[in-house]
Amino acid sequence: MPCVDTQLELVNQAFSRQSVRYDAYEENHEILKWMRGQVRTHVMGFLKKSDYILELNSGTGLDAVFFAQHGFKVHATDLSDGMISQLEQKVEMFKLQDRITVQQCSFTSLEEIPHRRYDYVFSNFGGLNCTANLSVVSSSVGRLLKPDGFITVVLMPPVCPWELALIFRGHFKIAVRRLHRNGALAHIEGVYFKTYYFSPGQILKAFGNGFKKIRLQGLASLSPPPRMENFPRRYPKLYKFLRTLDERVAHVPPFNSWSDHFILTMQYHP
Repeated sequence: MPCVDTQLELVNQAFSRQSVRYDAYEENHEILKWMRGQVRTHVMGFLKKSDYILELNSGTGLDAVFFAQHGFKVHATDLSDGMISQLEQKVEMFKLQDRITVQQCSFTSLEEIPHRRYDYVFSNFGGLNCTANLSVVSSSVGRLLKPDGFITVVLMPPVCPWELALIFRGHFKIAVRRLHRNGALAHIEGVYFKTYYFSPGQILKAFGNGFKKIRLQGLASLSPPPRMENFPRRYPKLYKFLRTLDERVAHVPPFNSWSDHFILTMQYHP
């Protein structure tokens, strides 16, 4: 495992390089757009009027802007220089200075966030998969989240049926990469860094007894994951059918955790 400073620097480099084209990439990626829509619907089901959100690994600010435009205040944080730059541009472009504050900060250094209590903590699309030590995050979240507040994390689990199926196509390394206990190398924009995969049970254990599971939802269990971005164009009817089926079983075991990502919402009871 790389040392913490090295891992963070590699993650910063990778996502800074990706930041300049990320929005355009997602705009033309039907699977990613569907997944983000599912996440937002999930979160909106728990948010209350005037809630203040702390967002971890905010990326280019797509979700921060969405929530701000729906009337919520957001403190958006990210480690990446490039992502922070894109996020600040969006805040200015959409004139959301009164709704979004921005801070460059890793989720492993949440003690840097000014002391206050948030109503909701949110982390989307596998940001927390970039650390092997979730307890560092969970201990800080307890300081930052109001009693009875919610936290929603979207993470990549060890079991993804579509990836495991790649064994039958001879892609053994990709098929089993999530099963390595010590993590696997991820490759983004020419930069390699470690990625760690967690089950919902591991997340709940890391956060401890003060956090109660409220809802668990799978993303892309029966429908193809984002790496198969051409699938919807090649097989539109089949993709639509699989996606509809996915949405129907998303809350049912094992489909709520055997998937490309899962959405886990917990409530904080200190």
